[in-house]
Amino acid sequence: MKTILVTGGAGFIGCNLVRLLLRSRDDVSVVNLDSLTYAGNLESLADLEADPRYEFIRADLVDRAAVDAVFEGRNFDGIMHLAAESHVDRSILEPAVFIRTNVLGTQNLLDCARKHEVPRFLQVSTDEVYGTLGATGLFTEETPLAPNSPYSASKASSDLLARAAFHTHGLPVVTTRCSNNYGPFQFPEKLIPLMINNALEDRPLPVYGDGQQVRDWLHVDDHCRALVAVYEGGKPGEVYNIGGNTELPNLTVVRTLLSILGKSEDLIQYVTDRPGHDRRYAIDAGKIRRELGWEPQRRFEEALAETVRWYQAQRVWCERVRSGVYRDYYERQYGSRLG
Repeated sequence: MKTILVTGGAGFIGCNLVRLLLRSRDDVSVVNLDSLTYAGNLESLADLEADPRYEFIRADLVDRAAVDAVFEGRNFDGIMHLAAESHVDRSILEPAVFIRTNVLGTQNLLDCARKHEVPRFLQVSTDEVYGTLGATGLFTEETPLAPNSPYSASKASSDLLARAAFHTHGLPVVTTRCSNNYGPFQFPEKLIPLMINNALEDRPLPVYGDGQQVRDWLHVDDHCRALVAVYEGGKPGEVYNIGGNTELPNLTVVRTLLSILGKSEDLIQYVTDRPGHDRRYAIDAGKIRRELGWEPQRRFEEALAETVRWYQAQRVWCERVRSGVYRDYYERQYGSRLG
């Protein structure tokens, strides 16, 4: 049995990745390491509690002693590192939090991986490290890093630390950079779940600026398949871009959601644009397609409608997330086991 350490496994992408690994790899067990900050939701994985191949550990990557303790007595076959503070708006308000987790936490994890000779390290990053594009062009793996927000700067820093661990110490690191994800279990502060939830309650849908910021949309299932493909087959020291081949302005996405829900566009409310808002992202994912045979399978229109139906069916989950009640789950589930 192979054991994979997934950091940030209680987050949106992380919980979907944990599910994919356990569903598609019979010879894999997963240790989910998460500090359970506001976006970490163990309720999203509650149905896996009885699976003998799944284990949850609560620890903060910045706490080196706690991270070391996770490695003691365990032989990890690999690490899939997703743990990060990830919301641009929050990074503008509290950049130090992002430096703490995304930079210091990543370095601690790299040090532990090197100390315990872990044979595989997947650094999961974002296309935002490349900065912004004009009306044409695509981000490639050779695009210079030019982050424009505290969040993307912290992720670029963690990518460079992972690169340094490979080149200096020979740690077998491979890095991915993805476009905007959507799908089930996404925290409601992000664009698509925020708009769905507001529209369901006939509340205003806040759109930054003119709403013409262009993003490439990638379903989380496609992203997780790509992560597994790169983890299993990517070349150490290499970077792989992951995109959904679906470039759309934010306003078009919002209008599409309103159409699916049968709601009026009068709900759209334009608000002052956020500082330093990148205008356009677009991904060239040719490398992962050529080398590993991956390509997105989910069509945006169908997958977006499916995502809407998921949130409509999960009103209790959404309410517990927005009220903060979901954060009590850890104490209910694990409190009696704590020393």
